[in-house]
Amino acid sequence: MDEALELGTYLPQSFANTNEQAYLDFLWSAFQTNYEAGRYEFASLAFHLLYMSFVSFSIWQIRLARPLPFAMAMVGFDKSESALMACESPFKFYDQLKESQIFRFLKLIGCSNQQVGEFAKFVKRRNKIAHPTGTVFFNDQAEIDAEIADMMKEVRNIEAHMQPVIAELYEAFLRGESADPESRQYSDLADEVRVNLVHVNYMSSADIAYCRDFDLSALEGQPLHDEMLLLHDALVAIYPPDEMGEAA
Repeated sequence: MDEALELGTYLPQSFANTNEQAYLDFLWSAFQTNYEAGRYEFASLAFHLLYMSFVSFSIWQIRLARPLPFAMAMVGFDKSESALMACESPFKFYDQLKESQIFRFLKLIGCSNQQVGEFAKFVKRRNKIAHPTGTVFFNDQAEIDAEIADMMKEVRNIEAHMQPVIAELYEAFLRGESADPESRQYSDLADEVRVNLVHVNYMSSADIAYCRDFDLSALEGQPLHDEMLLLHDALVAIYPPDEMGEAA
């Protein structure tokens, strides 16, 4: 159970709307309730949906940070590029793509075909469980724990590959309108960070940790450099390491 709960470290701190938050809360409740009751088959289904949600948020961040490569990567899909680029929520990707197709976008962060296959293998397992086969795949806690450990290994792998993307999103935030007191949306720097960095980019505790460790030397000599440093200080102040529940 503890390893499963670690997934929360990699899920967003803030969502675009209350429906998304309620959906994730429902999945967590479904997973924990069924796990504790020994209904491991249903617990695995809920955890798989949490895993796929994590993948969706990662793809969303890739689209935000690297729109041109993302658009190029859509060549060959059945749906039009405009439909995918117009998705207003990470969950809407599945209206346009088959579930296993979404993993192909992870090649944009340097994942190999073999790694993409490892990430996607859980979809095939879930499909077997979701159909009436007359067989219970997870009969005891050890079996589902092994499955969760396997999935969390891939979550950490994806998150490691996402570090450059998170750095790009953070640098774009620091260099953008948020650094200009005349154009930023909020006068309170904490609100500016929460809304226009963490909320807009669906950032998780793990993502914020990368932002805290961002190499600020890359900003030296830039216009509004002092304001950028103040934004970074605000991030560190409102998201301290001991309160983030970050993975080791």
